[in-house]
Amino acid sequence: MTGAAVTVGQPPLPGMDVPALTALLLGNGVELDGDLRVEMISGGRSNLTYKAFDARSAWVVRRPPTRGLTPSAHDMAREWAVTNALQSTEVPVARTVAFDAEGLALGAPTTVVQFDAGRVIRTRDDLADLSDADIAANAEELISVLAVLHRVDYQEVGLGSFGRPTGFVARQVRTWARQWEVVKTRDLPDVNRLRDKLEASIPSISASSIVHGDYRIDNVILSPLNTASITAVLDWEMSTLGDPLTDVALMCIYRQPIFDAVLGVGAAWTSDRYPSAEELAEMYSQKSGNELPHWNFYLALANFKLGVIGEGITYRALAGSDAGAGAAAAAEVTHEFMAAGLRAIEGKS
Repeated sequence: MTGAAVTVGQPPLPGMDVPALTALLLGNGVELDGDLRVEMISGGRSNLTYKAFDARSAWVVRRPPTRGLTPSAHDMAREWAVTNALQSTEVPVARTVAFDAEGLALGAPTTVVQFDAGRVIRTRDDLADLSDADIAANAEELISVLAVLHRVDYQEVGLGSFGRPTGFVARQVRTWARQWEVVKTRDLPDVNRLRDKLEASIPSISASSIVHGDYRIDNVILSPLNTASITAVLDWEMSTLGDPLTDVALMCIYRQPIFDAVLGVGAAWTSDRYPSAEELAEMYSQKSGNELPHWNFYLALANFKLGVIGEGITYRALAGSDAGAGAAAAAEVTHEFMAAGLRAIEGKS
């Protein structure tokens, strides 16, 4: 039986309108088998993510937060464009289903992709049943997929106008400095010090590729049968064309224990069971065949970015957004990221 009824008694979810989502799916050729139900998917403090399902199929629905939006951090059009383009490549991504660019259904731009059954490793508890060999294998696969992404010919897959790789790193410094002015909840002298040092150390030449912008173990789905296999890379709203070393450095900086305060959980990716940041960087260099020039600059930039992101989480929480438990405390580690960035760019770490 094909149907579109909303299940009676389903509690309301922030940012979700089940009848409107039903209409969006039907309008994009999806045949529903019975009532459509929607659940909030836990994890993530940026875009709101839901699982929608009927009696036969399931989809992942993503849209920006309901309040406390910050510039460039919730770009659903960007996420849709890159995942659509990567369908024909070796990069594992979910099958794209629908995009509501105008936000007519849920009041904000919304993407819908196929739900891929599998395993997402978010917290250290999620590592409990994995052996050290399992963890080493999925770390290696994570790096392999990143190297594959960076080798994609973005012109060939239709992403030639997806970004401006020339001058990308300099724009990153300016962008995150501006973002700080938007989201800061107080003044921190180390922010300006690190910004100035970054501006004075920008590499004159850098490579260009598709960059994910938020790459780590909890932003991929592992095969339910083999944790050494990635079935889909998630969360592409920060993707663009730019310097691949920004992806690698951010992934490495995410390994710092202070990142737990940003996520609000004891993150799997900060566990000491995973390879160290230095080992991950070396692994990427080997798998990609590329060296890591100006590496301390990229580590400093990644710390700068993470410090601003942590501040932004608190900013949105204070604005009343649905950011999750502990969000108001995320900015408490901003100064630690800035200090780590200063140590990196000064060659002291």
